[in-house]
Amino acid sequence: MALLQTELKSHRCRGLSFLSILNAAALVITILFWGLVFFSKAVLWPGHSTELPERANAAVTYGFMIGDVLYAVPLLLLACLGIWRLKSWGWMAAQMANVLWIYSLTVILFRDAYTTISPGSLVFLPFALIAFWAIPYLWIRRKDFGIE
Repeated sequence: MALLQTELKSHRCRGLSFLSILNAAALVITILFWGLVFFSKAVLWPGHSTELPERANAAVTYGFMIGDVLYAVPLLLLACLGIWRLKSWGWMAAQMANVLWIYSLTVILFRDAYTTISPGSLVFLPFALIAFWAIPYLWIRRKDFGIE
């Protein structure tokens, strides 16, 4: 019986393979995006501006960067590895990362509606849209991860 469960666990459907690879791509894109923002100094550090709106915008940008580095990057790494290996912790990390995509893009798109479309909106919107599909899909596939 244990051998049969091992064989079943080693078989990953296309949808789960897609999500694992997508999370790996999102991880790389997130690191590259924030690395570019930080090292190019495209956005001044909040304390380097005298205008309140510019300081607020910079603080929001750097706040998202810090949040992504502390939370999204580790979750994306765990999600891509854990989904690939069909581990329950990978399923949970993926669900958490999906919620972060939806939450973050809601804030960003609302801000952009009152200012201009930001590069982050364009880069990360596809991940948020896929998250709307991935959340129920992962829920349906939870038995593949040993979750009853």
